[in-house]
Amino acid sequence: MDTLKLFDLSGKRALITGSSRGIGFALAKGLAGAGAEVILNGRNADALAEAASQIDGTTHTLVFDATDLPAIQAAIDAFEADIGPIDILINNAGMQHREALEDFPADAFDRLMKTNVYSLFNVGQTCARHMIKRGSGKIINIGSIQTALARPSIAPYTASKGAVGNFTKGMATDWGPKGLQVNAIAPGYFKTELNEALVNDPEFSAWVAKRTPAGRWGNVDELIGAAVYLSSDASSFTNGITLFVDGGMSACV
Repeated sequence: MDTLKLFDLSGKRALITGSSRGIGFALAKGLAGAGAEVILNGRNADALAEAASQIDGTTHTLVFDATDLPAIQAAIDAFEADIGPIDILINNAGMQHREALEDFPADAFDRLMKTNVYSLFNVGQTCARHMIKRGSGKIINIGSIQTALARPSIAPYTASKGAVGNFTKGMATDWGPKGLQVNAIAPGYFKTELNEALVNDPEFSAWVAKRTPAGRWGNVDELIGAAVYLSSDASSFTNGITLFVDGGMSACV
């Protein structure tokens, strides 16, 4: 048996939302390295073109806002009709807003929920309708260490990422019988552009190192293995799980 072939994504096409930078861009590069044709998504066409130029292999870009359902449906339906099937979806688009819960603005709560939760429904359902017709497909939702844990000043974010974990279970329950595998990856604390201020805060970085058994921040490339596994035939009987890639943080108190 050629075990490595289980992880080969050659001939597969993967859409990664929010992939012009950060975790989404790292996952796009990783899936391309495993043989996949990748589709980068975001709201800024120039940023997507720049990201695509840095990836080896066949790439495409789809410009849409993951909270805009009509735009999503138009873009994905046209891509499927004109270019071909989307075999893998990684729902990565997300945002953060830090503020004391008693002062948290209602409009920020609404925007955060639309970006972190509604986007899973919008893009997930649109892609799944095509996948179901083919009887196969992979969907990976990006959660967080806050899918399981909480910290001060990010209660709405914690609620949104908790929803990602349970929505993943619901998707797997509904779509598993139709040939889809739906799972989630929950990153711990990773060095990204969005976390730059925290990474550069000596007190916070010291807390991360002390709280994480691995003793450090994660690097975004360390998420690639989990994404390739959940995108590949190697995970054909894995459905509805949240895979924590967090250096052990969620395993201890």
